[in-house]
Order: sequence, then C-alpha cells, then structure tokens
Amino acid sequence: MAGSDLNRILMAVLGAILLAMMCGFIADQIVKPRQLAENAYKVTLPETAAAPAESAPGTPADTGAPAGAAGQEEGGPEPIAPLLAAADPQAGQKASRPCLACHTFEQGGPTRVGPNLWNIVNAPHAHMEGFAYSDAMKALHDKPWDYEALNRFLADPRGTVPGTKMIFAGIKNQKDRADLIAWLRTLSDNPAPLP
Repeated sequence: MAGSDLNRILMAVLGAILLAMMCGFIADQIVKPRQLAENAYKVTLPETAAAPAESAPGTPADTGAPAGAAGQEEGGPEPIAPLLAAADPQAGQKASRPCLACHTFEQGGPTRVGPNLWNIVNAPHAHMEGFAYSDAMKALHDKPWDYEALNRFLADPRGTVPGTKMIFAGIKNQKDRADLIAWLRTLSDNPAPLP
C-alpha cells in the first residue's frame, strides 16, 4: 500500500511539471513577444566632466550653473523658460506629492530628510541654516536656484550635483518639471518674476 501512495505522489509531481511545461509552450505559441529595436527606458549615466579651461565671460562655463550641469550642450535638459509661462502650478502641486516624503513646503516648515523648500526660487543653494547639506551642495552656496538650475537638478539630481545626498532619480518629463517649478515659484511672499 505504501508503494502505491508513493507512486501516486510521484505521478502527481511529474504531472504538475508536465502541465507547467505545456502551459509555457502553449503561451509562447499564442503570445509571440516582439523584440524592441532599442530599450524603451533609456538609462543614462552621468559622464565625468573634465575641468574646463579658462573661458570667456558669457560662455557656458561662466553661467553660474552647478558643476556637471553646463546645460543641453552636455546632454542636459532643454531650457525650461519657454514652458514656464504656460505651466500649471496646480498640476505642479500634484507632482510634488513624492517630494513630501523628504521635504516640507510651508513657510517656516521643519526639515525632514531634505530641507524646507519655501521660497526656493532664486534662493542660494544650501539655503537653509542648520541643515546638513552635502559638501557638493555647500560648494554651490553662492549660486542661486534660478529656473534653469532647478530644471537641471530636478531632471537629474546626482548628475547635476555629483555628491548630493538627494536619492531622488529625477523627473524626466519636461512639462512635469515646468509645472513643479511654476508651483515652487508660488511658494513665496514675493514670487520671482517669470523669465
């Protein structure tokens, strides 16, 4: 009797394996996946930029942009200024929801993992007293968070400021960045003028 129970168990296991293999074969015949010519999601890695030679005033190296963010010449995002006039601050407020995990936005708000972002437009980098910024962000303290600096940083934080503590991957959609920047502009008693 014990031998026939063992045979039944083995037959059930083998039958299950055979059924799974047949289902896989039939599924491959019914649904034929198409191979993409290129990846649907492109992974871009920041390039290590060589130190620029002395440049004349007004050239990209003299724009006051953060290190590694000379702009679209080096593969940075398109300029955001043309989109800001038509940007939707309410959509930007909705787009800021993931930011709430690390930042506060109200005037005088506390720090979290990241600093409070009230009045961030045109404020200097590393603007909040007492917050433990990375050395890379502290080095940019004399540079303002103007619209293009925010655009570059929101598109690729670690590529724009190598060494930043911000672990956010960035917002790839330019319209979403424009909406978010337009909303950040409203977080001030005296909003910065649009470009």
